[in-house]
Amino acid sequence: MNKVLRLENTSPFQGLAELVAYDEGLFEKEGITIEWIDRESHVDKSPTLHITDHRDASRFASHGSQLEQGKADLYNACEWGNYSRVETTKVKSRQIGRRSIVTYAAIVVRPDSDVQTPQQLAGKLIGLPYYNGTHYLALQMLEGFIPRELIKTGRLPNGSKYRFKALMDGLCEATTLTEPYITLAEKKGCRLVIACFHHGTEVASDRIDAETYSAFNRAVREAVRRINADKSAYMHYFIDRHKDKDPEIAKLKVSDLRESRLYLVDPAPIPEEELQRTYDWMKSWGFLETASCATDLVNMNVQRHGYDRAPNEPAATH
Repeated sequence: MNKVLRLENTSPFQGLAELVAYDEGLFEKEGITIEWIDRESHVDKSPTLHITDHRDASRFASHGSQLEQGKADLYNACEWGNYSRVETTKVKSRQIGRRSIVTYAAIVVRPDSDVQTPQQLAGKLIGLPYYNGTHYLALQMLEGFIPRELIKTGRLPNGSKYRFKALMDGLCEATTLTEPYITLAEKKGCRLVIACFHHGTEVASDRIDAETYSAFNRAVREAVRRINADKSAYMHYFIDRHKDKDPEIAKLKVSDLRESRLYLVDPAPIPEEELQRTYDWMKSWGFLETASCATDLVNMNVQRHGYDRAPNEPAATH
């Protein structure tokens, strides 16, 4: 195989295995040349907390923006946001399976906040990146403690750096963060009110067939194996990604980061029962409007055949 794949760029918290596979030549070994396409250069990072309804925000503000323009072939993002994006795609994009990293994220408050528990966030403004992973994650975490009508949100941009600044500037009572900004927030005395892991999926154009995706996944699985064998050797990615643009992150040490927050598994199909439950939950919040069934949002052929192993590649054990 000799194929060029154009990937929307990614961050370690959502695409560490892909970054490692690229840096360590694993894609090239499978006959794939990766071209990274910038999805962030056009994005307005200003707080827009006056937007309190997801329907007033764009589904393609960042993730998927380049694929929709025909400039990229593949991107990965949170599972929920990808359900929404492929519902309104203009280029027939579809989800093709789950990515390898299981992302850790948290709802965080300032040191001076009087909020100690999720229940105490009832009626308080929470800044969230609409259509991005921690938007949906926050709702799922909070609705176990607060009636839906008491979950008050406003829009902040994607990118933990910008949400952390909005939080510390007092623009909202709480927000969501991923690493390394969770670690930075803790160093500044902020508190994690609630935290958990969540899945993401990959979305592809019709240029990605099962054979290509199988080769892509073989490289990713090898990266997953290497990372899980020695997490400490790869934690620097979380700092390196941001240190040139954020001097506070540059001050962090690798030892400040918790390896327990880094969890990777082999990429795999979305389990049928989880696909349906996610679809039902998305419908219940009004995040899906036209999709008639869950499988409309997935390229079932690529998902069914896109995980073939090389003849001598062993199955992973977890």
